[in-house]
Amino acid sequence: MPGRSSVSTRTAGGICYTLTRRRVRNINLRVRADGSVAASAPALAPVSAVDAFVADRAAWIARARAAVLARREAEAAVPLPDREEALACMRALCEAYYPRFAAQCPGGAMPRVVVRDMTTRWGSCSLRTGTLAFARRLCAMPPDAREYVVVHEFCHFAHPDHSPAFWAAVARVLPDWRRRRALLRTPPPAPE
Repeated sequence: MPGRSSVSTRTAGGICYTLTRRRVRNINLRVRADGSVAASAPALAPVSAVDAFVADRAAWIARARAAVLARREAEAAVPLPDREEALACMRALCEAYYPRFAAQCPGGAMPRVVVRDMTTRWGSCSLRTGTLAFARRLCAMPPDAREYVVVHEFCHFAHPDHSPAFWAAVARVLPDWRRRRALLRTPPPAPE
């Protein structure tokens, strides 16, 4: 199993969840943006232990799912710009930060910027194609949050992981990145 992960769907305590075997030390649990539940566990952790872990956290899962639903409802109440507007917004922000990251971008070129209707991510970076993709809903978030996501994705050109070196690179550009990231965890401001 070294270097590989396996995925299975299970039910424990009335909770359907996806179990992924990974090179992790502990059992980890999260509720995704769509309300689904995901657990990751070491290869040698007994399935019964993972099931018990999930079942023991049923109350936490219920609260997390309620928060996800409330957030989705709040986001749905905020009108999103059309694709062209969103793309112009994100492209302008990327162009503003590009000079700081030009040496790390593939071929030193300005990355291709795209906007998608992503629900589980704010952004992504493709090293292979030199593309930065952003969720259209990011345009409804405060400017500090948008800047954080842009810098985060640019830093992936130099550090394709979330290692300490990656976070140090983010901090060099945005020393207050934690505050900015926290803005992504609150519903977008309602229109005035």
